[in-house]
Amino acid sequence: MASKERIPRRPLPEFTEVEGGAKAGVFAQGWKIWRVALDDENQYGPHAMILLLVVTAILTGGVLGLGMVL
Repeated sequence: MASKERIPRRPLPEFTEVEGGAKAGVFAQGWKIWRVALDDENQYGPHAMILLLVVTAILTGGVLGLGMVL
């Protein structure tokens, strides 16, 4: 009875280990950091998500700043 789970587990997604540090991990797909961030393809998915959020915040701030000037 202990082996039967109430909520069945889903199979683990494809995951690749990346050697070479955070920069190599975040840019493993080239300049498409959203693939690493959203698909969680390697161990640097959270780092890529933070970088993606920073880029989005900078772009949003720039657009709002230009909107205030014009």
